[in-house]
Amino acid sequence: MKTKAELIAFETRIKDAFERGELPHLLHLSGGNEDELCRIFQSIQPEDWVFGTHRSHYHYLLKGGTEERLEQLIREGRSMFIFDAKLRFFTSSIVAGCCAIAVGVAKSIRMRGGSEWVYCFIGDAGTDEGHFYEAARYVDGHSLRCTFIVEDNNRSVDTTIQERWGKQISGVLMPSCVFQYTYMPTYPHAGTGCKQRVAFKDPKPPVWEDRI
Repeated sequence: MKTKAELIAFETRIKDAFERGELPHLLHLSGGNEDELCRIFQSIQPEDWVFGTHRSHYHYLLKGGTEERLEQLIREGRSMFIFDAKLRFFTSSIVAGCCAIAVGVAKSIRMRGGSEWVYCFIGDAGTDEGHFYEAARYVDGHSLRCTFIVEDNNRSVDTTIQERWGKQISGVLMPSCVFQYTYMPTYPHAGTGCKQRVAFKDPKPPVWEDRI
């Protein structure tokens, strides 16, 4: 499994490539939650399923994805849409978009008597979505093999919880299948936070055959 130093080194390399104008695509960098993720992934087994969000570079590497494959996806503009069926790793850029899918996989594990587990990562803004709470309640009510992990960086794009709801929300009852941790992000919602203007290089024109 990747170490904290290796995760940071990879993301720093991607940041530098973005600031050199080599990545003319929307980019969401991981950072600030290396310790938490390294601890969580110590419990995740190769046969387990992992669902993530638009910010899943670290998750993919910790699940066993290679740096070469991940960088290729990022350079192709698929940073928010990382999929690897062999690793049982899937993401969605839709807020809380993987919650219902995670429940379906957990239900299928129950129906066939499987022993693997499902982990569904979402941001704190995902908890604002009704379909997250419905999915979590279903998992909790039916004791399915699924855990929802809320990565709370206190922002939905650039809007804090207090700005969204008018006050700091606390004491909201969550089902037992939900685990939440807080962290201070290294990078802004999108991009790198660099001060200088980035001059993007002309990307290779897309070829339809490459997308099939």
